[in-house]
Amino acid sequence: LSRLFKSRSALFTPQCSTFHSIPPTMFKNILVSGVKQLVETQLNKPSNQGGSSQPQQQSDQSNMNGGYGQQYPQSYPAQGYNGGHNQGQYPQQGGVGYPPTQSHPGVQPQFNPSGYPSSGPTELNYAPTPYPSSIPYPAGDSSNIGFNVGTSSSAPGYPQTPSAFPSQGGVYPSQGGVYPSQGGVYPSQGGVYPSQGPPPQPSYPSQGYQPQGGYPQGGPQGYQPPSQFGSGYGSMAPSGPSGGYGQQQSMWGGTPSVKNYPAFNANVDSEVLRRAMKGLGCDNSKVIQVLCARTNGQRQEIARAFKTMYGKDLLADLKSELHGDFEDVILALMERPPVYDAQQLRKAMQGPVGDPLGLGTRESVLIEIMTTRTNAQIGELKYVYRQMYGSDLEKDLIGETSGHFKRLLVSLCAGGRDESMHVDPVRANHDARKLYQAGEGRLGTDESAFNAILASQNYAQLRLVFDEYHKVCNRSIEQSVQNEFSGDIRDGLLAVCAVVRSKPAYFATLLHNSMKGLGTRDGDLIRAVVTRCEVDMVDIRTAFEGMYKQPLEKMINGDCSGSYKDALIALVRGN
Repeated sequence: LSRLFKSRSALFTPQCSTFHSIPPTMFKNILVSGVKQLVETQLNKPSNQGGSSQPQQQSDQSNMNGGYGQQYPQSYPAQGYNGGHNQGQYPQQGGVGYPPTQSHPGVQPQFNPSGYPSSGPTELNYAPTPYPSSIPYPAGDSSNIGFNVGTSSSAPGYPQTPSAFPSQGGVYPSQGGVYPSQGGVYPSQGGVYPSQGPPPQPSYPSQGYQPQGGYPQGGPQGYQPPSQFGSGYGSMAPSGPSGGYGQQQSMWGGTPSVKNYPAFNANVDSEVLRRAMKGLGCDNSKVIQVLCARTNGQRQEIARAFKTMYGKDLLADLKSELHGDFEDVILALMERPPVYDAQQLRKAMQGPVGDPLGLGTRESVLIEIMTTRTNAQIGELKYVYRQMYGSDLEKDLIGETSGHFKRLLVSLCAGGRDESMHVDPVRANHDARKLYQAGEGRLGTDESAFNAILASQNYAQLRLVFDEYHKVCNRSIEQSVQNEFSGDIRDGLLAVCAVVRSKPAYFATLLHNSMKGLGTRDGDLIRAVVTRCEVDMVDIRTAFEGMYKQPLEKMINGDCSGSYKDALIALVRGN
């Protein structure tokens, strides 16, 4: 201002002859330029904004260096801030006397106009709440488990990123099979952790990693299921494509006598069998104690454990140590049910030993197996038969039988019987009249009508048909079959009728026939006991006693002897 007034006073001196000649515009410009110079001078002076007693003599250059030039001359000889503003990174901090600071990745520090180092997170404008270091990285998206690990809207210091954690697609693959949905583990915590930060993001992208929950249904290509059964024979695991053996108990409500042994230990049982067969002779009672009190699935586990522990095949050792009918019972128990059925069918079609022409086919065995197995069991039986003998079961049945009996077996081998147990009284009456017109009501017999009805309809519907048939012609269906048919077709149709009436009663009759009279049909006795002990032997036992007025065990005890008798009784009584 003094300079300005001096200039103006000079204009008013008497010596200034040009005073009255200055135009008004020039005078205005001189005044404006002086005021502008004054403002610029005042603005370029250093200011004390930090509240300290910094002297006015600080140079412009030191002020541009953020105030570090004179205060820390030894620690930071040349640590400028490019005009007092740190663009995205801190200066090299390692000098003497500079207080250490804690690094926070992803946080942009605010410009401190005073030039002094910040005293804490508050001056850097951090969020009031510290970063929750106790919360681990979740397996998936943080929003799915209720934790707020993102940036709060009240913390402008954190950059607003789309997700609290960067995408970990290459590090953390999709963990659907390891970490299931956490809805039940971490309940909804909307009331505890309010929504803060960015909106929920999708979980880590799938990287093609499939949950390792085991092989998919059916196993990998070429994988064969273990040699156990868990279906038609109670507790035995399925084998083959359908796994039908093991569904029979649940489907027909049978009560087995041999069930899963609760204190089962394959290694302990293997040791018992090893001691029983070691040395001279064999302790048959130990063999019965173990193998006759275990299900087929448990026996298969024993066989694997025996081979693992001793390097020997249990089946081969049993063959070398056992003899006679007792050997047949134990070896039958060690076979898987569909394998045993396939062996019995093959043996029945090839005839007895010494009959190379195969003229001695036992149709009763074919009838027993084909009329008493479920659709799923027949499907598995055909699969196993082909695997064992390289031949189709249906073709072999056609080659070994003939006439209407062959047609009946082919119908049963198709495994297409209705198993829904749905009944229709109107249709039952209609089918009963059709059967009457195909047999008793005409000269001759239309065998195809009997085949079409008896081989396709479910058991409950057929029982209704039998009742209606008795009302129509005043006699049972069994009497009409006896009068109208003969030979194998008659036996086959009578077996179907008996199974429809009561499967336990059918097997009770079969067991009684195998032991009545002179001698014993050991093959039929063994097959019936072995194949039914894990399905419905308790029901057969009850039916036998009701039909023949004596316990089944008593008849076996009077007809058999030795370890053979003990094994059969153990299976009939069960565990």
